[in-house]
Amino acid sequence: MTFHDRTAVITGAGSGIGRGIAQALAGRGCHLALADISEPGLAETAQLIDRPGIRISCHTLDVADRAATAALPQRVVTEHERVDLLVNNAGVALAGTFEQISETDFDWLFDINFGAMVRLTRAFLPHLKASDDARIVNISSVFGLISPPGQTAYAASKFAVRGFSNALRFELAGSNVGVTVVHPGGVATKIAENARRPAGTTNAEFAEQLERARRLLTMPPEHAGEIIVRAAERRAPRVLVGRDAKMMAVIERLAPVSYWTILGALIRRS
Repeated sequence: MTFHDRTAVITGAGSGIGRGIAQALAGRGCHLALADISEPGLAETAQLIDRPGIRISCHTLDVADRAATAALPQRVVTEHERVDLLVNNAGVALAGTFEQISETDFDWLFDINFGAMVRLTRAFLPHLKASDDARIVNISSVFGLISPPGQTAYAASKFAVRGFSNALRFELAGSNVGVTVVHPGGVATKIAENARRPAGTTNAEFAEQLERARRLLTMPPEHAGEIIVRAAERRAPRVLVGRDAKMMAVIERLAPVSYWTILGALIRRS
């Protein structure tokens, strides 16, 4: 698949992996509709990738707002006329164990990480089908392959992204719309810093979780973005981003029930 002179919609484009994907697509001459809850973040991304011949539109969007997500396709096609690529990247994190997390916080995360992706896919699918060659790229996580303790909400949402993406790919087989599901490992984004903290966690617990996450999140987002765009070009059904994600996928396959005994020890040593 080639992206020159095509149009991509990217959610969560104001920072991190979304910005990295935007940079990689801009380098290929792709027009961009950037969406994010942070207006300053969108402006910074647009400034970084601004170049002659590329149309860039910025759309301040809270993906949890159902009316706003339903209206986004019309806003995009008004400025770009067509949509060839949808990247569902926007996501949030939530610190704490299942017993520490409230039902409200659990539902908040799931609605953003999974529900918004489903709603945006439904909203944009007619426009993608109108293209001669289109693709949906859904960002899951390495925690859509493994489910460590302390990640019940996040892992549940990312396993859901994986299952939805795989089923949708089979349903769209033979059409002009392909589906790629992405499992990034430790990418240096601010998702851990911006994680919602449950009321039951202490300052010390939250600081420890944040420091542990920082040690594991090392890959530059622009590197991850390039890997993801290359996978979409190859029409890959799945892509593992980073050696850590590839290693964890292998260990999970070899020890699908007891993998955390191995991985937990490796992470503690690292």
